[in-house]
Amino acid sequence: MLRLKVEDRPTPKEVYNWRVYLASAVAAFAAVFIGYDGAFIGTALSFASFKEEFGLVGLPAKKLADISANVVSSYQAGAIAGVIIGYPVGIFLGRRWGLIGAASVFSIGAGIMLAANSSTGLAPIYGGRVLAGAGIGAASNLAPLYISEVAPPAVRGQMLALYEIGWQVGAVVGFWINKGAQDNIAPGHTQWLLSFAVQLVPSGIFLAGLVFLVESPRWLIRRGRREEGLKKLCYLRQLPLDHVYMREEIEMIDAAIEQDERVLGTGFWAPFRVFRDKSLLYRLLLTCALFAWQNGTGINAINYYSPTILRNMGITGQNTSLLTTGVFGSIKCGLSIVWAFFLVETMGRRKMLMIGAVGSSLAMLVIAGITKTVDPVANPTTSVPPSGIASLAFLYVWTIFYAVSWNGSPWVVVAESFSGSIQPVAQVFGAGSNWLWNFVISRATPTMFLNMGASGFGVFLFFGLCTAAAVPYVYFLLPETKSVPREEVDRLFRKGLTPRHANKIVLAELAAEREGHTGAYAGGQGHGSSGLGSEKDKGEEEFFEGARSPA
Repeated sequence: MLRLKVEDRPTPKEVYNWRVYLASAVAAFAAVFIGYDGAFIGTALSFASFKEEFGLVGLPAKKLADISANVVSSYQAGAIAGVIIGYPVGIFLGRRWGLIGAASVFSIGAGIMLAANSSTGLAPIYGGRVLAGAGIGAASNLAPLYISEVAPPAVRGQMLALYEIGWQVGAVVGFWINKGAQDNIAPGHTQWLLSFAVQLVPSGIFLAGLVFLVESPRWLIRRGRREEGLKKLCYLRQLPLDHVYMREEIEMIDAAIEQDERVLGTGFWAPFRVFRDKSLLYRLLLTCALFAWQNGTGINAINYYSPTILRNMGITGQNTSLLTTGVFGSIKCGLSIVWAFFLVETMGRRKMLMIGAVGSSLAMLVIAGITKTVDPVANPTTSVPPSGIASLAFLYVWTIFYAVSWNGSPWVVVAESFSGSIQPVAQVFGAGSNWLWNFVISRATPTMFLNMGASGFGVFLFFGLCTAAAVPYVYFLLPETKSVPREEVDRLFRKGLTPRHANKIVLAELAAEREGHTGAYAGGQGHGSSGLGSEKDKGEEEFFEGARSPA
């Protein structure tokens, strides 16, 4: 039987309750419309009805590749700006209102896209995608941050994995919406417009869910709204304030705040002093680089340009292409659920990243070899050739290894690797790194396929080699973050600790310290550096007297 919870300390069963799961699921729903865009846009651009409406039929291959790259990458450009804007919004207005604003901006951008037609040209699509991308960028910053702040350590990876599941659910919907439009709607304006219009559905559902979202207790405490923050924390944990688990969690939060103020100071710009600390800067670069490796697997080339990918593998025909991408998305979604509920908290982040990189790399290198040998673009056939079937099989092998590793693990690692006021800054750079490399790949892929050898085999070779290089990176440099409380993650990265052994050592230290601490609680002694038991905490006890299970 799989052991799903590896706890840093004994945790009451009440902590793993529907409230924390629901709050995490609502925040994670932001990823649904991110995933939808990645799935629908590439195939929507390949519709004959879209090309005819905007005068793209008969254009030279280079010109068409540039237009496709511009449409796709305008979204990523907006997302980079949104990540940056999301930081002050999240700091001053909170995670909840920041997510509400992000969903609203996305919805406005999605609505603008619907104004595009043969008269307006592509301008509304460009403008709408930049605006929608800004909403997505802010949401990709704030949603994982919120989840990491409300989730108990033992299931934090699982809760963050809900974000990835949302991403894949959106992708599956995007693939099959396009397949349905191709099969059931006559070629014309409505056919391609439907794919764009469906974006408004998940954003509307997300906005409705955010109305009921509980604000992050850690944000409230940091903003000086301590009583409200403690009440929300008790609500999410379903425990009274005087429970030993609550006292320990509050102590860690207070200690982290005091440490931040002592090391970084106070104020809006204080967390950015991370750049003065070489060890923190190294950690930031180390974790944010995971998104470069993630994009180096080829995932966004496949997401955004699946018709091109499949054509170069020998899979021809619009209907066949759509069916194939739909199956690809469904496999990825199903295995992301397996990763979230059975692997991320048992196998951990490091091991799955390395296993996934090895398998994905080998599959991509085999596709490169087949494509180089057969050259499907120069030797087209009326039906799918055996080489195309073989390439497709290895694409699905690639999907299996990618889905249980690099699909969501980088988001989990970045969200878990920092504590205190540094965490929002780290999330900005993590999400920004994702969208930066996403932009680079989405902008470059069409040109890469035109210039990197027979049928673009060099593209597959490039992605295979990049993924292989990620294995030593993870093995030698990245510590395992699972089950370590957010306020204690600095220990994992301390000087002299070997990354591959750090997790076991830190968890053992915490267990030993807790044994001594439990004795202090039992004997009525002090409560550590945060000063629990002080006048402040007596006031908290009075505040919660008679309200041990606040709503």
